[in-house]
Amino acid sequence: MEESKLLDRRRFIKHSLALSALATFGAYPFDTFADLKTKRLTILHTNDVHSRIEPFPMDGSRNQGLGGVARRSALINQIRQEERNVLLLDAGDMFQGTPYFNMFGGKLELELMSKLGYDAGTVGNHEFDNGIEGLAKHLDKANFPLLAANYDFTGTAMEGRTKDYIIVKKDGIRIGLTGVGINVAGLVDPSAHAGMTYLDPISVVNHIAKMLKKDKKCDLVICLSHLGYKYEDDKVDDIKLAAACRNVDIILGGHTHTFLNEPTRVRDLDGKEVWINQVGFAGIRLGRLDVIFNKATGEKKVVAQHYPIDQRLDLLTSFSDLTASDRIS
Repeated sequence: MEESKLLDRRRFIKHSLALSALATFGAYPFDTFADLKTKRLTILHTNDVHSRIEPFPMDGSRNQGLGGVARRSALINQIRQEERNVLLLDAGDMFQGTPYFNMFGGKLELELMSKLGYDAGTVGNHEFDNGIEGLAKHLDKANFPLLAANYDFTGTAMEGRTKDYIIVKKDGIRIGLTGVGINVAGLVDPSAHAGMTYLDPISVVNHIAKMLKKDKKCDLVICLSHLGYKYEDDKVDDIKLAAACRNVDIILGGHTHTFLNEPTRVRDLDGKEVWINQVGFAGIRLGRLDVIFNKATGEKKVVAQHYPIDQRLDLLTSFSDLTASDRIS
């Protein structure tokens, strides 16, 4: 019986994970770099999970059976066993959408994200649904930083509770992370964000990205954005942000619940490509970007894919108690 389960698991990992890549940048497979002095960073990301702790119910709806924290956790753990340098990031709207938020006010979401080992997140408009005080109330449950560089919380309960940026080091790679959010005026009750000052995300990101790349010598700069992917009007979105910035390599977005089957590439003010990605909502996809660095030349290549969080992962969760020696490399 156990041998049969292990065989099933091997098949799952081989076919459901390795073959689920949906987009590739520049057609640079990993084998191309095998004989070079290169390093690889694996970036996993979510956005707009909206308190979706359990999979959608099997009720005939479009998303029935999709999502679920347990499945996502098992997949993330498997990838961490296979890859040396992994970052796990979220682009906001962790809260609101199921009774779990109504009952626990965001406490459960932050606890679970901490257990999953998120490295950073940003603040979405729904993080204000219980007001600034409601957001601050449970932040002690988060063992990861919230990046909100264009939200000035001075004089509120959130003062000092967010960061403008952090620098993460992975195997000699320096990764600068910042985060920006949408203007919540008109989206959130005025009393829920009273005292918070909204700053222009383009000028904020330009200032921080220059400092991270030039002064802090980061190899990669990532912006977690809850601005939205693309608008027809003049409202700032990820596309406009990328085109109006310098020194940003990747934008991981949220807010518009956009399912990108492959990342969008936009030229910045210096003509360099910025990679933009977003994976829908409710945790029904996990995004992945593998960045391959050639430290000698400074060249970077990116391979992109995403994983559906569906019932196929139930097999992986059933093996969560296997010892390290039982796991497939």
